Amino acid sequence: MSSPRQPAWDPAYRRDPDLCPPQPSARHRSDHATRLLRLYQQVAGAAGDVLALAVPADCVCCGAEDHELCPRCARKIRALTATPFRAEGAAPALMDVNGTILLPVVAAGVYREELAQALLSFKRHGQHQLRARLGRALAGALRAAAGDGDPPVLVPVPTSTAAYLERGFSPVHLLLADAARQLPGSVLQDVLSKAGRDGVRLPGGQKGLGRGARTSRVRGSMAVRRRSRTRVSGVRCIIVDDVLTTGATLAEAARALHHGGARVAGAVVLAATRPPAAEVPGDPAAGQGRGDHDLEKNKPGKDE
Repeated sequence: MSSPRQPAWDPAYRRDPDLCPPQPSARHRSDHATRLLRLYQQVAGAAGDVLALAVPADCVCCGAEDHELCPRCARKIRALTATPFRAEGAAPALMDVNGTILLPVVAAGVYREELAQALLSFKRHGQHQLRARLGRALAGALRAAAGDGDPPVLVPVPTSTAAYLERGFSPVHLLLADAARQLPGSVLQDVLSKAGRDGVRLPGGQKGLGRGARTSRVRGSMAVRRRSRTRVSGVRCIIVDDVLTTGATLAEAARALHHGGARVAGAVVLAATRPPAAEVPGDPAAGQGRGDHDLEKNKPGKDE
């Protein structure tokens, strides 16, 4: 596994390009061009003010006016996802009774505070500005999981038909598409599909279900499409999902890929939950597994 990225408080990151965009230089411009630039900026600023009045926006995390995601909350999300960590230790479906890791998982951050609020807002409303920021966080976790070898094939966990029709999009697919663009050489293969009765989401989803109920609910619910098996047969793959809870969904995705002939190296998620007893203030990795394997607020439910 590659070294974690530098933390957000590192001096090299103090100048935030999102908050301090480069200003166009007018040093070599004529007075005419400079006046036109000032006029353009004034008109653009006035248009933005009018749009803010017509379509008011509040920060999805703190409610600050005129920002769908305010600078302060954007910084908090970057800090919460600055250091990807191993998360399978808190997912019982990914560990056997002897503590052996069945599927290693890297998470970009812990599902809490601004990260949880932003992800839920994105899943429920599909705001594009959240997609870009969350996609960058997911890309960081994918870099940490991939290591220095050849880039693995990235396989998104499928969403149910009912959830797709309800939202009009698949959150995992959109976030992974953004993340993959930031990873040169990466290949995205959408080869998994819902199978059998789970092609349609059952009432209530998985929210509030324990390990046994979640495992029973998703068992046999995924398969590699027949026409897609040649794209993953013998290929090193990493499964990608948005939230890790008990690990039942990732375990089912891994089972389906193994059955389709793929070599599953591990999984990556944007956020990982953890048992309440493992809460340790100030320690984002508390309660998370730290196996030695190399990677070949709200409780969420899958397809909530």
